[in-house]
This record gives sequence, C-alpha cells and structure tokens, in this order.
Amino acid sequence: MLPSERRDFIYRYIHEYHTISISALVELMNVSHMTVRRDIRTLEEEGKVISVSGGVQLSDALRQELPWNEKARLNHRHKREIGRYAVSMVEDGQVVYLDAGTTTFEIARVLAERFNLTIITNDFSITQYLMNKPQLSLFHTGGQVDKRNHSCVGRTAAMLLRSLNVDIAFISTSSWDLEHGVSTPHEEKVLVKQAVLKTARRRVLVSDSSKYGKYGMFRVCPLSSLDDIVCDSQLSPEIQQQLREHNLILHSVNIHTQ
Repeated sequence: MLPSERRDFIYRYIHEYHTISISALVELMNVSHMTVRRDIRTLEEEGKVISVSGGVQLSDALRQELPWNEKARLNHRHKREIGRYAVSMVEDGQVVYLDAGTTTFEIARVLAERFNLTIITNDFSITQYLMNKPQLSLFHTGGQVDKRNHSCVGRTAAMLLRSLNVDIAFISTSSWDLEHGVSTPHEEKVLVKQAVLKTARRRVLVSDSSKYGKYGMFRVCPLSSLDDIVCDSQLSPEIQQQLREHNLILHSVNIHTQ
C-alpha cells in the first residue's frame, strides 16, 4: 500500500470498529510497527484520530467525512433497519424530503415501492434510484455539486428548499449529541439542512449510533429543533435516558441479526 492508502484504510477501519490496536494494524496491512505509528501520527496531526494505549480510535471532533461509497458499506444493516422504520412515518400524499446520505438512501429504497408521494432530495444516488419509479413525483434541489458525497449543497440548493412546503424531512448527519446538536465538518451542508428544517412540518433525524458523541466544526441545530430521532438500539441506556429527559422523542430500532 502507498502511505495515503494505508492512512485511508486506518481511517475507514476505525469509522466502522471505533478502535484498533497497533499490532492488529501491523498484521492487517503487513507493515512494521514503525510504519503504523508514523501513519497514526500523520492522522493525529490532521485531527482525524487520537492515540490510546496500544492503539488508535476516532477523534470525537470530526474533521472529514468518508466518501459516499465508503460510508454506504459501514453499519449497513443498521441503516437498512432504520430506513425501514422511518418509512412507517410517511403517509400517502405527503411531500417527503430525503437529505443526502446513505441512511436516507435506505429510506428511498423502501419508498420506491410506494405510490402517491412527492420526493425531494439533494442526493444524486437517491435521484438515480428513484428515476424509474413513475408513480413517484421527484424533485432534485440542484446547486453546488459535492462530488465526494454525491449531492448538492450551498445557497442554490437551500433557496429551492425555502420555496417549498415539506410534510416530513429526514435529516442525515455524520455527528450529533446533546452538547453539540447536529453538526457537520462541511460549512456548505449547513445552509441546506437549516433551510429544510425551517420549511418542514415534521423533522426527523435518522442516524446510526456510531455517530453519536461526534461533532463537526459547523453547528446545524440543537437536538430540540427536531421532532423525532430514529436510531438503532445500540445507544447506551444512559444516553437514551438523557435524550428522553430532554423531551426528545427517540425511536430506538432493534437490529435483526442474520
């Protein structure tokens, strides 16, 4: 592997498994301890990871998101079950917004079999998936293209959303918790999310539990701006209790093993 490929591998791995030992990385990548430590030091300097005793884990301060294709492979079963649950909130005839993301893509997969819905999204992958579903009315926001995340962001996308009335919006995020609310490391995403939060009658955060406790530089909204949170049941009981003590409606989705 090239140095950049090794660092990408480490970053992807801890996104999925949260922590890993140096000895395990040595074995997985077939390199020396010194090489692994050098890669970890570079990732630390970039603010992506932090060293722990004998290993490395993801930094709570999220500096960068993984590309869409890589995120789609992480926690896929959790995202699929969250998506299936979220669809139960959608009523016939509604205008539904699907934020860009791999969890909202799972919602789109189920909504593709529904009728009499209008779908709005800033996600190109969702748009492509729903393109051949004639029973659905489909809108894309347009705007500045974020190639890494297969979506549109920025003022143009936000402008369209501010001109619409949305019945229910499913909001995605790479980071959220009680202290920092919903956040993102990318400023361009903030305008889009905030625009739809203002125009939607019902605002639903959909996220797997691995993203809880992380935070990006740019704050989208406090959790109190949301009507519902749909997450898998692997949030700790303490966190679930804290969320409910703040009068947040948490839908905890059981993940079926296969």
